[in-house]
Amino acid sequence: MDSMEKIFAVGDIHGTPNKVFALMDKVDIDRKRDLLIFIGDYVDRGTGSYEVVDYLVDLKRQVENIIFLKGNHEDMLLKYLSGHDRFTYLINGGQITLESYLKRKKPGDRHPVPESHMEFYNSLVLYHETRDFLFVHAGIRKKIPINLQDANDLLWIRSEFIDSDYDFGKRVVFGHTPFSEPLVMPNKIGIDTGAVYGNKLTCVKLPDMVFYQV
Repeated sequence: MDSMEKIFAVGDIHGTPNKVFALMDKVDIDRKRDLLIFIGDYVDRGTGSYEVVDYLVDLKRQVENIIFLKGNHEDMLLKYLSGHDRFTYLINGGQITLESYLKRKKPGDRHPVPESHMEFYNSLVLYHETRDFLFVHAGIRKKIPINLQDANDLLWIRSEFIDSDYDFGKRVVFGHTPFSEPLVMPNKIGIDTGAVYGNKLTCVKLPDMVFYQV
């Protein structure tokens, strides 16, 4: 990545389409050169999960360098759809997502989740590394290389990571745990600002550390 290119990382959307539409209108991203990263948790809790994913699927066609991380909510959704763990998903706000799909299901549709959305969910990655930053949904455990981290930690970890002042080698950009304002520490940047709870949706531009919010 040369000095002209920027990284834009977007926090947890959680079924709030109007916020992600407005946020992406605000950011000054070069869709051919810059890197755009979404940190996971696109669905659940908010009523517009279908619209959010539909928008992101379309955005994938427009932005040359785009990465979508898997959040714990996408992981739960996939487990629900495969029949592995239906209860955990439903008690974590999944019912509202299922309803957003079912109300768009047309007669004759084999499955309420469109194929393009399933391809999106199945393409999500657990982390992404650049020269200076590590992007992950929830966080990581100290002293463990990123490729050896437990997927459950990458998707679910909270206080053990957030409270740690450990130098992870790269600054970790993460979501999952909502803060009223972005959390900025020497070793980490938290960008889940609780969009679905009536707070703002946040994007950080790196390495400038400029925050965009809606």
